[in-house]
Amino acid sequence: MKNTRTTVAKTQILALIQSAGNALSQHDIQVALGDLCNRVTIYRVLDRLILEDKIHKVMDTDGIMKYLACHHCEHTHEHHHLHFSCTKCNNVTCLHHVVPQFKLPNNYQIAEVNFTVSGI
Repeated sequence: MKNTRTTVAKTQILALIQSAGNALSQHDIQVALGDLCNRVTIYRVLDRLILEDKIHKVMDTDGIMKYLACHHCEHTHEHHHLHFSCTKCNNVTCLHHVVPQFKLPNNYQIAEVNFTVSGI
């Protein structure tokens, strides 16, 4: 059973991520929220939002974890789409209609997929 406890921090973080239009790092979120909550609380809320299938995470080309809102996960929570990292503005966005295809050997099972392409 998923924890659906709602707090002010959780509500504000989710609203921020949903309205952003591009991926946000923990630092981006902390700057935007000001003194609302500390770094540890932000990470706990992000983990909870991932478990509740409200957001997903992607690592940018600099190795920084960023968070995006889920928009196409009504029936199953999947993120087997491409993420685009702009080398000019440093934004990371989802490309939902670009789905990479690959074939794994028998007896391999996917737990998580992270496709990031960089460019302008």
